[in-house]
Amino acid sequence: MTYFYSNSQLVNYLFLLNIVLALLVVVMERRKPSATWAWLLVMLFLPGLGFVLYLLLGQDLRKERLFYIKEGEERELYALVQEQEKYFHLDRLPLADSALEDYKSLIHLHFNSQALYTQDNCVKYYADSHNFFQDLRDSIQSAQKFVHLEYYIIRNDSLGTALVNLLADKARSGVEVKLLYDGQGCQRLPRNFFEPLKQAGGEVASFFPPLLPYINLRMNYRNHRKICLIDGQIGFTGGGNIGDEYLGISRRFGYWRDSYISIRGSALDDLELRFLLDWRYAAQADIITDPQYFPHRWPSGDTGVQIVSSGPDSKWAAIKNGYLKMISSAQRNIYLQTPYFVPDDSILEALKMAALSGVEVNLMLPAKPDHPFIFWASLSYVGELLESGVRCFLYHRGFMHSKLITADGLISTVGTANLDIRSFELNFEVNAFIYDAEVTKSIEHAFREDLRDSRELTLVDYLARSRMVKVKEALCRLLSPLL
Repeated sequence: MTYFYSNSQLVNYLFLLNIVLALLVVVMERRKPSATWAWLLVMLFLPGLGFVLYLLLGQDLRKERLFYIKEGEERELYALVQEQEKYFHLDRLPLADSALEDYKSLIHLHFNSQALYTQDNCVKYYADSHNFFQDLRDSIQSAQKFVHLEYYIIRNDSLGTALVNLLADKARSGVEVKLLYDGQGCQRLPRNFFEPLKQAGGEVASFFPPLLPYINLRMNYRNHRKICLIDGQIGFTGGGNIGDEYLGISRRFGYWRDSYISIRGSALDDLELRFLLDWRYAAQADIITDPQYFPHRWPSGDTGVQIVSSGPDSKWAAIKNGYLKMISSAQRNIYLQTPYFVPDDSILEALKMAALSGVEVNLMLPAKPDHPFIFWASLSYVGELLESGVRCFLYHRGFMHSKLITADGLISTVGTANLDIRSFELNFEVNAFIYDAEVTKSIEHAFREDLRDSRELTLVDYLARSRMVKVKEALCRLLSPLL
């Protein structure tokens, strides 16, 4: 009897402890109710373990300005933004294309995130990973001064090894090489993977490295940015990481469909600043304002670009706000591609409202998921969109990893942020917002080409799904704030 009584007491104590820990989550963190309820459910069904998971995955970084611009730097940058704002109000900064006048409010929105607007850029869009990686390799090969790279994932495979060897060759030739990788995304790399680059004189830093193998107290906050800058003359960003799977030679995924861009022009200064801020934190180094990083350039084109960054320590959800503004401002059509569709209420309502207003809204998702829980959650949101008139297409040629939005054939955004809560609130992301009809139409053309390898998911198809699928959708949607 004493044994059962002791066990009963222990259960009661654990129950009370779980209640106290749950109350701490509610009181100490100012979260959205949906996220709070999701964590409370985890703690309810996993007493004790749920709180440990919360400590690993749920801590809030918004109180910490980790990747901030120092006061002096911020004053200088803010002065430039204010100057641009003043010129916009006085109409002294005319847009290269008068058709973009209706989108000046989007440009102004990003001023509040200190994103400068430049329109002397040349932007090239890549829908094919092989072409992208060929241009990336050729540009690194021709580097004379510096190569700066920042990637979420670098694989220990033929592409990852070839990149490290190429960078090592450039470092030995006297080119400055800085490589920043995410500690969580690259946790499976061998400890000596970057040794050839380090021995050649290159510098390597890890973003939020784990304290112990496979244990990272900030594993939920990932540097999802992909940036490569060469000599201050060309820069690359987009959805793909460094690995064989992104070339479409993975048995698991097969063909890999992604979106990338290269940029020449003044927009590179903002992309370089983003890299240097992340490097300063990860490498525990002072920010370097070497003039070679921000060289004087002759105009490369007339494409307007803003480089917009966001993260869990940002004051504003800058990329999400840009997505919302594009969707709500569209008059004719919207094209969207994302591998993960777990929107918050604002994005979901904006898409439904656009479709109900007569805007042609086209959403493309992968038919082959890489994360099944996210896939089932995505389908639950798609059901609501179909009812409002949004058209949804499932890409079946391989894996759809592209992250982009276009509006009215005039403006577009390509970058690293998915249409999901994780990208909006937890990941460190970077997107290029592009104000150019020619670039946007090339992206729309690629989307229409993708339709040949897609099937449309109609409302009739959706309503005919099995009961098991409905159960999976319901459960995964309940946990969607944590996915």
